[in-house]
Amino acid sequence: MMPEADERALPISSSTHPVFAPAQRALFVEVLGLFTARRIPFAVSGAFALHQHTGIWRDTKDLDLFLVHDDVLLALDLLAAEDFRTEVCDPVWLCKVRRAEFYVDLITGMSNAVITVEREWIDRAINAEVLGLPVKVLAAEELIASKLFVTRRERFDGADIVHVIHGTGGKLDWNRILYLIGEHWIVLLWALVLYQYVYPAHSEFVPRTLWNELLSRLRNELDHPNPHAVFRGSLIDEMMFAIDTTEWGMANLNEEMRSARNRGRGGS
Repeated sequence: MMPEADERALPISSSTHPVFAPAQRALFVEVLGLFTARRIPFAVSGAFALHQHTGIWRDTKDLDLFLVHDDVLLALDLLAAEDFRTEVCDPVWLCKVRRAEFYVDLITGMSNAVITVEREWIDRAINAEVLGLPVKVLAAEELIASKLFVTRRERFDGADIVHVIHGTGGKLDWNRILYLIGEHWIVLLWALVLYQYVYPAHSEFVPRTLWNELLSRLRNELDHPNPHAVFRGSLIDEMMFAIDTTEWGMANLNEEMRSARNRGRGGS
């Protein structure tokens, strides 16, 4: 059984607004204000986007801002000039902006490089208010897409996806989500099965046509197995499936896709 202290450390879903430390709130507000004033395109994601679409609040330590890769260096230069500490944590997807112990995450995609933030993500974001400021918050479709590969043992966003589907009543552009996930549609199907298990009384929130489409694709794969299909476990959790790639000789698709993304950006 998990120790009580560890249970308290886990995120708990609630409608109670989190209380931010004054310095933390000031950091969030200043970064949002600077980006807005300097017209750096961004969309708020993370806990604030989850609340926008579900009513759920989460006590968050950071503010997640989604940007396209081409705007990140401009954003970092702007923030460094304002005496923020900036750090490129992972050139594939993550930079951090710090002041004291608080920080803002600048996110350009998923860590496995399957999904990248495109300009359309920002254009499709919805108008909202965050910490008293008018900003754009990630649309529900992009929010779901951003969470589909957060499937690791120490962090799993399946509940968030299920809550977004339920919170929106399924009023989603499902074709948009299919487009965003592309060839990895089975991960979406996996999330939908979880939704059906959690909310069996609200199965109508997922269109029957979508179920038919995805289950038809699955049946086709089962009926016509590809013996040359690439092992994809590392895209789900590189650590949990390390034995497959390091000892059993299977391809590390996570590593390959991340390397390709870096090469495509000139190694930046």
